[in-house]
Amino acid sequence: MRASTFTVAALALCLTGTAVRAQTEDAAAKPNTYPTQVFYLSNISSTTEATEVVTLIRNMLDMHDKIFLVQAQNALFVQGPPDQLLLAKKLIDDLDHPRRIYRLTYTITEIDDGKRVGTQHYSMVCVSGQRTTMKQGSKIPVATGTVSENGSPSTQTQFTYLDIGLNFDATLDESVNGVRLRSKAEQSSLGTDKIIAGINEPVVRQAVLEGTSILTPGKPLILGSLDIPDSSRRMDIEVVMDVVK
Repeated sequence: MRASTFTVAALALCLTGTAVRAQTEDAAAKPNTYPTQVFYLSNISSTTEATEVVTLIRNMLDMHDKIFLVQAQNALFVQGPPDQLLLAKKLIDDLDHPRRIYRLTYTITEIDDGKRVGTQHYSMVCVSGQRTTMKQGSKIPVATGTVSENGSPSTQTQFTYLDIGLNFDATLDESVNGVRLRSKAEQSSLGTDKIIAGINEPVVRQAVLEGTSILTPGKPLILGSLDIPDSSRRMDIEVVMDVVK
């Protein structure tokens, strides 16, 4: 009688384990019936950043949860149990925070024999993490060739255009040590033409200053100096950053 009781209990336990496994496999095989929540990204606009957010959330949530990015709506669709949806919301709130806006002011100072002879200021508004460019100058036409059509004695001259002047390229990123500036300042001007194969060709002088610096709001920083060819002058480039909001 005792052996029979143990046999029945063991059989019941075995059947229970089989039923649990069957239910688990059946639940895994069935479509997910958890609720779906939509999260709109308010401050992330680029595809690269949105994809990085999706990758992080997918790695942090349960492997059975579903995450979809709808780029046209800048929205994330997350399907999972309530606790996983709360975790997804917290992660998105931490990542999708407003970007700070800064104003960069470049000061170009020309110095001749140690004396200041001219100063120019250029300002640009930058959003943290985004690239900003500014150009100031002229487009100079340069002849690249001539074309005659259908044996006609008349010819047409083809031109291309060169950008001459100052170009600024800046990207600001917030870091632990301060605000990091990746900056490129390029200055170009026309020199004396040279005759090549009987044609006057323009000579373009170019100076480029490129590098990475750490900025403190309101504190000017000298990025570098550029000598002006065929003269005793040099050009100092200074930048100062202010927080807009």
